[in-house]
Amino acid sequence: MRKLSHPELVARQIKRKQEAKLPFCVLLNDIRSLYNVGSIFRTVDGVGVEKLWLCGITGHPPDSQISKTALGAENEVLWEYRKDACAVLCELKAKGYQIVFLEQLAESIPFQHYDPEPGKPICLVAGNEISGVSDELISLSDKTIEIEMAGLKNSLNVTVALGIVAYHIRNRILTRVHS
Repeated sequence: MRKLSHPELVARQIKRKQEAKLPFCVLLNDIRSLYNVGSIFRTVDGVGVEKLWLCGITGHPPDSQISKTALGAENEVLWEYRKDACAVLCELKAKGYQIVFLEQLAESIPFQHYDPEPGKPICLVAGNEISGVSDELISLSDKTIEIEMAGLKNSLNVTVALGIVAYHIRNRILTRVHS
């Protein structure tokens, strides 16, 4: 075995970037840490989402703290800032998106049991690092998924949690496409 060289990695990524984006977007509502926002830019770039929505108090480019962790991904990912997350989710619902919250509700299911509806685009919503998705948005959810925790802490960092769930959704979409 051998590690790929930097030029080999760049060539591979250029080829992959030409592939179609997934019918999958992410909405961040009231994420307060700019470093989390930057890291999420890198994650959604890696997942291949079609768009990242930044809502509420969530910071947005240009910002040096976002750039520090995004490492240029903020220039590669289609993104839009909108103050009102509710309006964005209503627009996406009207376009046929399934709205999926990453949140701990009584109705939440373990993320690994979530299987996207065939033919429906998805919007994955993540909320504030402390309070989660705001109560005013809860009624807009079609599904709510969570990462079950085995330890004393009841949640992961929003960036880590979003990465786990976004790659799960990506894999489910791609499995359906290739079967």
